[in-house]
Amino acid sequence: MSFLACRVFKDPEIHHELVEMETQQLSEGDTLIQVDYSSINYKDALAASGRGAILKSFPLNAGIDLAGKVVETTGPGLKEGDDVIVNGCGLGESFDGGLAQFARVDSQYVMKQPKQYSGRDAMIIGTAGFTAALAIYRMEVNGQTPDKGPIVVTGASGGVGSFAVNLLSKKGYETIAVTSQSSMHDYLKDLGATEIKNLSDFELSDKPLSKGVYGGLIDNIGGETLSKLMANIDLWGNIACIGLAQSPKLEATVLPLILRGVSLLGVSSTNCPMPLREQLWHQFGADNPLPDFGKILSKEISLKDVSPYFEELIDNKHHGRLIVNCQ
Repeated sequence: MSFLACRVFKDPEIHHELVEMETQQLSEGDTLIQVDYSSINYKDALAASGRGAILKSFPLNAGIDLAGKVVETTGPGLKEGDDVIVNGCGLGESFDGGLAQFARVDSQYVMKQPKQYSGRDAMIIGTAGFTAALAIYRMEVNGQTPDKGPIVVTGASGGVGSFAVNLLSKKGYETIAVTSQSSMHDYLKDLGATEIKNLSDFELSDKPLSKGVYGGLIDNIGGETLSKLMANIDLWGNIACIGLAQSPKLEATVLPLILRGVSLLGVSSTNCPMPLREQLWHQFGADNPLPDFGKILSKEISLKDVSPYFEELIDNKHHGRLIVNCQ
């Protein structure tokens, strides 16, 4: 069976091509999935453009998210026709990913799609929404509560940031959404942001410990911003470290950690244990409300049109979520 895929090659430079391939060319696995929807994440853009060392082997189909239907499987608990989700777990990094019309995956990484939303909704959430939920989960397990003060969200107009602002507001937190683009202010307010700031609005200093004015931080950019904001987190606040859009470097002191009890929490959605992964995916619409799908900025494109969007995403020319209709 032939199908279309966004395949990444290294010969010798890393580049991607839209190719026709056969299902027998896919990575090994016990479950074949017809992919209905995928998405483009920052990591996908790095992988497909060659601007990041993401893929573990070549050639490989890009795409760390997918939602679709099981075509055939020998995996336990799955049957033909099941609506399923795969996000992270090595998809689009160690084995062929979701930016294709078919994917073959080990059943241990496959999760049945929660009934409260569609496959398209699942990809609006995707790795971005899942990562935001995981960050909030880690903070709350470590004692974060709304009464500790406002949560700063950097990179707020991106996919993770948009979901973080929306989910935090639904949980009763004050949120300070950080964006460099004034055109995003109304969007972020609509998602539930209490206040919107540019990085230049923060009085950040080089002091290792400044006045504790924020209850916590969800950081998508790393670098100098993360280093300096650490000094402003109040007693027993938590920092969820997610991204490196500014820089992977962290040049800070331990003083906020040892004098205020601030915790720096790493958030890795790729290798989140499956029981916790299922818990977080199923929380939407259960104990916690569904995200505001109609408010999350999203654009749907076809699989054959993905190429221009990789560079756009890296160059911060696109906001919210990019949903890929693979059929």
